[in-house]
Amino acid sequence: MIRTVNLEAPVWNRREIKRYARIQGASEEYDKLIDTCIAESESALSYRVCYSILPVRYENDALYLGDIAADSQTIQKAIRDAEEVLLFAATIGAPFDGLIRRYSRISPSKAVILQAIGAERAESLCDSFCEMIDTELHESGKRLLPRVSPGYGDIALLMQREIFAVLDCPRKIGLTLEDSLLMSPRKSVTAIAGIVTG
Repeated sequence: MIRTVNLEAPVWNRREIKRYARIQGASEEYDKLIDTCIAESESALSYRVCYSILPVRYENDALYLGDIAADSQTIQKAIRDAEEVLLFAATIGAPFDGLIRRYSRISPSKAVILQAIGAERAESLCDSFCEMIDTELHESGKRLLPRVSPGYGDIALLMQREIFAVLDCPRKIGLTLEDSLLMSPRKSVTAIAGIVTG
C-alpha cells in the first residue's frame, strides 16, 4: 500500500544552507541575503512524501525489496538484519523550481542561496519524515535505520525507475522522472531505510 503525507515545514537550519552554498564565515551580508531568500521562498514550498513498507527477501543470493531487485552492497550494508524496508519519495514542490529559475535570470547570488535552501529543505523534509516513521515504529518495538538513496555508493541511478513505478510518484505527489533520471521538481529525494526489531 502506498501512503502519502503532507508535513509541516521543518525547522530551518541556516548552517546547512551556508554549507550547501559554500559560504565561509558568518558575514552579516550573507545572513541578510539568506533571510530574504527564506522569506521569499516560504510560500513556494510544500512538503510532500509518498511511501510504502516492503518486505525484504533473498532469492538465490539476490536481494529483493518487495519486487525490486537490489544488486547493491551499499543497500545490503544499510539494511542489514532488516525484514522490511521503508521506500519513500519526498519533494518540496514545483513552485520552488520556478523561483530558482526566475532568480537565475535576474539575480545569480539569490539563485545560489535558493539552490542551497532547496537542498536544505529537501534533506530536512527527509529527516522529519524519517523521525515521524521511527516514532511510529517504536510503538511496535521496531526502529528505522539510516536511509540511502540511488546514486549513493554503488546504488545505481537506474533504480529510480523501479522506485517511481512502485510508489506511483507522479500521481501521488506530482514527482516525475525524466529520461536522464533527473527528478522534477529538482529538489526531491528518493530513499530506502531498513526497519529492524529492537
